[in-house]
Amino acid sequence: MKNAHTTDAPLAASPVSTAVSLPSHQRDPVAVQNEDAMQRRVVDLLMQLTQRDGAHQSAIEGVRLFRGSQAHPRQPVMYEPSIFIVCQGRKRGFLGDQTFIYDAQQYLVLSVPLPFECETEATPEKPLLAISVRVDLTMVAELLMALDDTRGSAVAEPVGIYATPLDAPLSNAVLRLLEALAQPSDARILGPAIVREICYRVLTGEQGDAIRAALTHQHHFGRIAKALRRIHADYRGVLDVVTLAAEAGMSLAVFHAHFKAVTQTSPMQYVKTTRLHHARILIAHDGMNVSAAATRVGYESASQFSREFKRLFGCSPADEMRRARTAAEAAAPRVEVVARYATAA
Repeated sequence: MKNAHTTDAPLAASPVSTAVSLPSHQRDPVAVQNEDAMQRRVVDLLMQLTQRDGAHQSAIEGVRLFRGSQAHPRQPVMYEPSIFIVCQGRKRGFLGDQTFIYDAQQYLVLSVPLPFECETEATPEKPLLAISVRVDLTMVAELLMALDDTRGSAVAEPVGIYATPLDAPLSNAVLRLLEALAQPSDARILGPAIVREICYRVLTGEQGDAIRAALTHQHHFGRIAKALRRIHADYRGVLDVVTLAAEAGMSLAVFHAHFKAVTQTSPMQYVKTTRLHHARILIAHDGMNVSAAATRVGYESASQFSREFKRLFGCSPADEMRRARTAAEAAAPRVEVVARYATAA
C-alpha cells in the first residue's frame, strides 16, 4: 500500500501519518494476493456502477461515484466536507503552498468546505475511479455521543484538508459499500450502516481530530468551521466580515488570521469564490442563463460577475455554457450532479 503524502510547507502543525508499506517481497504473499484481489474487485465494481465518465449520485444519500478517462490540468474546485477515496488513477490538490497527492488506496478528508485547485491523472485504459462520502455532522455528533468521547481538545490545531493511507478496516468497508451499491435492496438496507462505519473509521483514526473540532468548535479551527457553514448557508445574501467575526467570537484581526490559516484566502474572497462555484453549477448543469445565475448567487452587476468568473475559471460564463451544452449533446443521457456545496471531481 502506497503512502499518501504532502509536499512543500504544511498549513499548520498537525499529526501526519508515518506508516510505511513494506515492499511486496518483504510481506506475506497471501496478504499481498488478498490486497490485490480486493483492489481488482473495487475497480470492477466502480466500472460497473459508473458506466461512463462523470460524477454519479449513488443510491445512498451523500455517496457519489466518479469516473474520468481523461487527464485534467490544474483547475479551481470546491469540495464539500467529505471523505474522498481514489481507487484508481491519481489526483493532486493544491491549497496555498501545500500539495496533496491522493491515489489508489489513499483517502483525502476535508473537514470543512474548501476551495482549492486540483489536477487529475487518468487515461481511457486506466480511468480515474473514486468515491466520496459526505461528512454528515449530525452523524458525527451521534457517533461521538455513542463513543462517550472524552479525549478533550486535540493537542495541535487541526487542518481543513489532509491525505492519509487507508488501513485494512476502512478498505474493507469501502469494498462492502460498493458491493451493497451493486444490489438495490442491499444499498437501501445495508448501505447507510456501512456509510456510518466509514465515518466512524475516519473519526477514530489518527487524524479524526479535525472532524471533531469542526463539530465541537474546539480551537480557533472549530469557530472558523462554523463561519464557513454560515457562508455556505447564506452565500446569496449580504455577508460582511465584522458580522462573521462577531458570530465566531473573535476580534476582526484574529478572525482574519485564523480564517486564512484554514482556507488560505481572506473571508470575502472565500465568499466570492463560493458564489462563483455555485454559479458555475447553475450554468453548466442546470442550464441557467448567465444573468439569472449571477443574480441567484448574489451578484448585482452581471459585468462584474463575468469578469470575476473568467478570472477564477479561465473562461467566460458564456463559454462555460457553450462547453456544457456541447458536452451534454455528446454524452446522453446527461450525468446527474447533486451537490449541497459546489463540488467537482
